[in-house]
Amino acid sequence: MSFVSALTATAASGAPVWRADRGDGTYRNPILHADYSDPDAVRVGDDYWLISSSFSHVPGLPVLHSRDLVNWQLVTHALPRLVPENAFAMPQHGKGVWAPSIRHHDGKFWIYYPDPDFGLYLITADNPRGPWSEPTLVKAGRGLIDPCPLWDDDGNVYLIHGWAKSRAGFANVLTLLKLQPDGRSVAEDLGVVVDGNRLNNYTTLEGPKLYKRNGWYYIFAPAGGVKTGWQSVFRSRSIRGPYEPRIVLATGNTPINGPHQGALVDTVAGEWWFLHFQDKGPYGRIVHLQPVAWIDDWPVIGRDPDGDGTGEPVLVHTKPRVAAPASAPTEPPTSDDFKAPTLGQQWQWQANPRAEWFSLSAQPGTLRLFPQPEAQENLFHAPHLLLQKFPALEFTVTTELTLQTGDTRAAAGLIVFGFDYAWIGVRNGHVVQTTVRSANEKPVVTDTRGAAVSGPIRVRVTVREGARCQFSYAGADGAFVPLGEPFQARESRWVGAKFGLFASGSNGGGADFRYFQVEPAQP
Repeated sequence: MSFVSALTATAASGAPVWRADRGDGTYRNPILHADYSDPDAVRVGDDYWLISSSFSHVPGLPVLHSRDLVNWQLVTHALPRLVPENAFAMPQHGKGVWAPSIRHHDGKFWIYYPDPDFGLYLITADNPRGPWSEPTLVKAGRGLIDPCPLWDDDGNVYLIHGWAKSRAGFANVLTLLKLQPDGRSVAEDLGVVVDGNRLNNYTTLEGPKLYKRNGWYYIFAPAGGVKTGWQSVFRSRSIRGPYEPRIVLATGNTPINGPHQGALVDTVAGEWWFLHFQDKGPYGRIVHLQPVAWIDDWPVIGRDPDGDGTGEPVLVHTKPRVAAPASAPTEPPTSDDFKAPTLGQQWQWQANPRAEWFSLSAQPGTLRLFPQPEAQENLFHAPHLLLQKFPALEFTVTTELTLQTGDTRAAAGLIVFGFDYAWIGVRNGHVVQTTVRSANEKPVVTDTRGAAVSGPIRVRVTVREGARCQFSYAGADGAFVPLGEPFQARESRWVGAKFGLFASGSNGGGADFRYFQVEPAQP
């Protein structure tokens, strides 16, 4: 069996790099070991739809679907390109789409999302798989973040949001807006409804989600920071407050740091569940699922061993009871054989893409990346990197590369990307492993050169627990040979490390990738 055939067989076998469904009626956390940061979700009938922040990666606003809250598939991105268009022609690390919310009202799906530099936007769709409308700027302004709507029983529409101190000069407060009936503009600014500065030990109060249940208005909002914080809930009989606070989820006696910010959903069977993230450094903000119990009209999230009303995360739990047929164990895609007319849903660029960056038709069954000159010396600022999220604690990625160009400085390869980045590929007729540390500040570059290359070369990275990466390469039929020192992956601005493909240069030609295979970590 050839190497390519072996890879195809591995893909067909469906061996996952991470699977939350344990196959015995239980699941393990995280349900998504990938950087779906600031998750929000909604149930419509038997279907659950989840979205997350995407910052400056394009396409933005991933939309995932599930029937049981455990097994998720990535079905589309609601934002094909970022706006304003020119502002995202080049990488804008940490900018773009921050924490969004998704709701279903009046037969439509509504996503409100913030761009901290421009304001609060709205897009809508009849079907969450798309197409989605062009963005409407609901409220312009710097520092407005994390919007969430509520259509009240009396027909009024409200939108709550937080503030980013980096833009507004203040934070730790939540503001309520009354919208026009169409939800597309502001009718009245109702001011601050929760002030974290008036609460004991509260910092970084943000990410609010607005709900109504049993005559109570609830604001679910995290505080304390992404790595060390907790989940608070505020309730009131009036949407304008005053609101009383309670911490309903914290780390407790678990290894799950900073469990907070997410979505409250129910099942047709009457259960309640909470989706939230955990900041895991280079792995990004991964997604957990917690059971919710209501006691005296307060939610208790996770398990509460001491009965004080503050839950802690569960690591393993019985799956939700749902009316629909059980979802087959599944997870978002990672591998790509490049046989489809479009790239897989898992891929994102570092900026709004241009047609001249790639082709899937120049050589069918192959991805051709055309070398681009921008930021060739420091790929941290390159817009043409084609990347995806780390999908598991450990995994191996393999691709076959042929670089054809007259530019001796051109390079192409397999990259692990963050504040530090490293890649293995081809430059000037040789296999090269390059590591760039402090890429966002003062880059320090280390090159290790391998064998001469005159045709296709296979390159690989194996990621071990802790995001330690070892690069290697092999000829057509030979064994893989390690190249370079192990590389410690790092996160980037508000996102985890990513991995993928690139081609940089200035003199024509192309880099052909025959496949992109992600599988369980190889020895």
